[in-house]
Amino acid sequence: MKIETTQEASPSSKVIQVLDKGFVRLVDFMGGDLAVVQGARVSFGQETKGDDKDHKLINYLMKHEHGTPFEMAVFKFHVKAPIFVARQWFRHRIGSYNEISYRYVEVKDEFYIPSVLRAQDSKNKQASIAGFFTKEDHQRGREIIEGCYEEAYQKYQQLLSMGVAREVARIVLPVAMYTQFYVTYNSRSLMNFIRLRSGIGAQHEIKLYADALGQIFKERMPWTFNAFDQFVLNPNYPRA
Repeated sequence: MKIETTQEASPSSKVIQVLDKGFVRLVDFMGGDLAVVQGARVSFGQETKGDDKDHKLINYLMKHEHGTPFEMAVFKFHVKAPIFVARQWFRHRIGSYNEISYRYVEVKDEFYIPSVLRAQDSKNKQASIAGFFTKEDHQRGREIIEGCYEEAYQKYQQLLSMGVAREVARIVLPVAMYTQFYVTYNSRSLMNFIRLRSGIGAQHEIKLYADALGQIFKERMPWTFNAFDQFVLNPNYPRA
């Protein structure tokens, strides 16, 4: 799935579209590469020493797994994702989350429809594989999925029209409906999320969100991201 980038009115509010109706938006950012350098050098009563030495310091910290200085930079994101993605996401507890409540807000008719179907991997119970189904299979599968959504949403609306509370009516809806939440990570926690959710065992949909976060991370903290890519994401790097 292609990830497209747009810009909102505020230059700091970058939005990356993910899946068919989702997005990741950078709401706020504090610190950066130099905040990491300052956090590391304060141990010796020092600060920055110029780009070359500061860049090398970040590489050293990443290579030798000195993680605390990376907690000095903070990202705040606004995310729209299917509920099944959000439930995987919230497993990462080293972050602060607040989600829209469908006890208070009526659910919109917004559900994730996969562009292609994937089959169960016969060797890895945690994985799925593409390229297994025919074009006709994809069409039939999507029609089945959309039909389930339409019926569930109709039942939801019927319950609301009866006067049933939103917090009760919502129980008929599938986990593919979209939710929204805010999340705040320091860059150390963000790297942990990206590392795990861009890995082989991660589900395809959440991988796309990890890629979107990685794109924003790289733009805001290029030195840190490059070190992260070299020493953590690169499986061929020889460990000391």
